[in-house]
Amino acid sequence: MDTLSAVGLGVLQGLTEFLPVSSSGHLVIGQHLLGWQEPNLFFDVCLHVGTFLAVVVVFRRDIALLVHGGLGWLRRPLGGNPYDRDESRRLFELVLFGTIPTVIIGFAFKDVFESLFASVHAVGFSLLITGTLLWLTRRTASFRGWGPFDIRFRHAVLVGIAQGLAITPGISRSGTTIAVALFLGFQREWAGRFSFLLFVPAVIGAITLELVKLRGVPDPFWPVVWGTAAAAVTGYVALRFLLAVVRHGRFHVFAPYCWALGIVCLAATFFR
Repeated sequence: MDTLSAVGLGVLQGLTEFLPVSSSGHLVIGQHLLGWQEPNLFFDVCLHVGTFLAVVVVFRRDIALLVHGGLGWLRRPLGGNPYDRDESRRLFELVLFGTIPTVIIGFAFKDVFESLFASVHAVGFSLLITGTLLWLTRRTASFRGWGPFDIRFRHAVLVGIAQGLAITPGISRSGTTIAVALFLGFQREWAGRFSFLLFVPAVIGAITLELVKLRGVPDPFWPVVWGTAAAAVTGYVALRFLLAVVRHGRFHVFAPYCWALGIVCLAATFFR
């Protein structure tokens, strides 16, 4: 792979990983409609590392609290009041409850999700669903919402279920989790924070599973470095932009793009 192609794929990964337009859906569209070649496994892992670094930089305080809360929870898993004001423990427990359904859905329906990557028609339909969810969030714009000490663990589970279902190509992970959080009454800022705190264990798990399958490092190596850097920088900018859009109650502005792309996918499969 040449450097220009690697940087282009890195930019695409950085944008679509965080903007609510489905990175997996764009990958399927690129492969089936535009004839793109799927990145090799090592490069794919590196792109995910790049976007993960963007999340670490933006949410470094929350991630530090998450780690601190996790260590405290391991020492005393059954202790403490669930409504106390230990922010680190509260964050860890909410993320834990949200991650469990994601893991269960991911493993239970792995074959189903993988089969959908072969269907542009399924991606088109899923993008229409994503766009509709985004559009419906405009009704939450005036709602003040709940913070981490107001929501219940069942709410975290519901957002986790949304994240699990978003493994479907065309269903945006960020779009679905933030939309569901807003529907449940989360504060706008907290909806974005919680979505990407759930992203942390999910992407660590995905990267770990992919690393197990690796058989070697490609040569030349520098295109991979530049592609990873492009994913990290673009991801950082896209993530900051997305959080600002959510904070200002404008999350629904991405809906027309998802609808348009979904219609293109359905039309392309119909007229083939």
